[in-house]
Amino acid sequence: MAQETSTQTAQLDRIANGKGFIAALDQSGGSTPKALALYGVTEDAYGNDDEMFGEIQKMRARIITAPDFNSDKILGAILFEKTMDAAIDGTPVPAYLWNNCGVVPFLKVDKGLADEADDAQTMKPMPDLDALLSRAVKAGIFGTKMRSVIKGANATGIKNVVGQQFIVGRQIAAAGLLPIIEPEVDINSATKAEAEALLKDAILAELNALPADTKVALKLTIPTEAGLYDDLAAHANVVRVVALSGGYTTDDACEKLAKNSTMIASFSRALTEGLNVAMSDDDYNAALGSNIDKIYRASI
Repeated sequence: MAQETSTQTAQLDRIANGKGFIAALDQSGGSTPKALALYGVTEDAYGNDDEMFGEIQKMRARIITAPDFNSDKILGAILFEKTMDAAIDGTPVPAYLWNNCGVVPFLKVDKGLADEADDAQTMKPMPDLDALLSRAVKAGIFGTKMRSVIKGANATGIKNVVGQQFIVGRQIAAAGLLPIIEPEVDINSATKAEAEALLKDAILAELNALPADTKVALKLTIPTEAGLYDDLAAHANVVRVVALSGGYTTDDACEKLAKNSTMIASFSRALTEGLNVAMSDDDYNAALGSNIDKIYRASI
């Protein structure tokens, strides 16, 4: 990372050494309707994309302002671009997270997935990435996240995914931000375990080629073989290895994560499981608090 301020130093220490997990609040245009439907907001509640993002922002604000959404159990939160630009109680969301909650703000920067090739989906081109990174730095964002998907144990597809992730990761690190590199392995893949073994080797090769001062975090599907990614977590260039829930239920994801002592959670759907727009504040906060506690216990 570039020259660190005292805030960045504190945030880096929190992400590298803190007890807790990273909340993923970064549903994008493609996944927002499904996330809203699970939350009880159907498509007839909004007429266009702006209104849709307005509804998801209300959902995110309710999560972030809940009593249990604080630094006791949550280290960081990943935001969608429109959430970075939004405010809660008049305070920009990144500043609100850090100053009010003690939670480190991250930003999802990818623009979605390219078409499948070689059993994998790389990221769509990001021609405006430098401008977005500049805005993120000014907004007080600490790091970024970008997602690719691996569907099977295809060495070519996995190499393409990991190679692209690290090329973009270097660009992000050069801007002074911590990149979270996320090559997701589909939990429904018939060759999930084999794909994960290939993925680990591809990531290690890229890590070993990084300059000593270039730091990354990794966001990976919880592996079929418990402890598979311990070597990655111990690598000098890796700040933290976090796990995505990948479609598992909260209980399943937490049970599997607990078997991987060097990984912490970065869950999205599992974090919001059971929440509904119509809940009373007491019921809502109790349900969210229960999810936060389960995910925290699986992460420590």
